[in-house]
Amino acid sequence: MGTLTALLDLAHRRAIELDLPYQGALTPAEAHQVWQLAPGAKLVDVRSRAELHLVGHIPGAVNLEWELWPSGQINTGFLTQLRQAIDPESLVMFICRSGHRSDNAARLVTQSGYNNCYNVLEGFEGALDANKQRGHIGGWKFANLPWEQE
Repeated sequence: MGTLTALLDLAHRRAIELDLPYQGALTPAEAHQVWQLAPGAKLVDVRSRAELHLVGHIPGAVNLEWELWPSGQINTGFLTQLRQAIDPESLVMFICRSGHRSDNAARLVTQSGYNNCYNVLEGFEGALDANKQRGHIGGWKFANLPWEQE
């Protein structure tokens, strides 16, 4: 891959190209490398507790539900919970199943004053394949990055 600066510059260029309001967009492999290289960087998994239990989770990630299970309603306490867990000066990367909820989280958190937010493209499981299944096209698991099953 590259140095931390090169990875973050690439992510920032993607954000500009995609007209994203947050600092950058990273592939799962890039996010993993940034997590290893940046002291104090945080990976926030915004999937539901049910998803973490049934599909698997990333060791060391901060788990904060964006949508509450089983209602699917937006977690109105998300920002408060995030502020309790992560310093606003930290580099924060958000991940979900496919990259959609984490994009929403990165947008909201950036608007609330966190200036170093990144979305993990493809998410944990990646896009749907031709058989409408995940895990075969992109994502954290597909990239063989660290994860575990309960």
